[in-house]
Amino acid sequence: MKLLKSKTDQELIRAYIEGDEMGLKLLIDRYKTKIYTSIFVRVKDEFLAEDIFQETFIKVINTIKAGRYNEEGKFLPWVIRIAHNMVIDHFRKEKRGPSVVNGDGYDIFEVLNFADDNAESKLVRNQVDVDLKKLIQLLPDDQKEVLIMRHFCDMSFKDIAEITEVSINTALGRMRYALSNLRKMIEDHNMTFQFN
Repeated sequence: MKLLKSKTDQELIRAYIEGDEMGLKLLIDRYKTKIYTSIFVRVKDEFLAEDIFQETFIKVINTIKAGRYNEEGKFLPWVIRIAHNMVIDHFRKEKRGPSVVNGDGYDIFEVLNFADDNAESKLVRNQVDVDLKKLIQLLPDDQKEVLIMRHFCDMSFKDIAEITEVSINTALGRMRYALSNLRKMIEDHNMTFQFN
């Protein structure tokens, strides 16, 4: 198991193809937060996101088992593209667009794993998360989406542009506007946050 954990995505896929189920489990564990978050950002519903997440991995498994996986070294963007297409398919079937979640909606921060801190740091971090979440919810959807994908899913602007079907410059622009709007809201509310 320890030996498998240090393997690359390609090596884990190869292990899975050769019959080692742990290869796929490790890949899912490695990326589940990023993939789930990319789905949730679009559907804004915890249970629907979970269903689409599972459907995505069924498709991933079927594609790998059929020998049709050929995204050399690009496993995460490939799976996120599949997830994105599953979301589009869902809304086509529903014949409606995703709804906007208000401040009382599902907490995106619950799916993120933060490093363990002492009790005081955790309390401060929780309050910062709550305050920041409220402000992020006030951003326009396109800015909110890019900000979450970049900062909480650690995705590249190239991947964000691919998934959201816009140019890299548009994705960069949305991020710039999101950060600018957040800074203004923070100043308006006399809050202190550190942006990198």
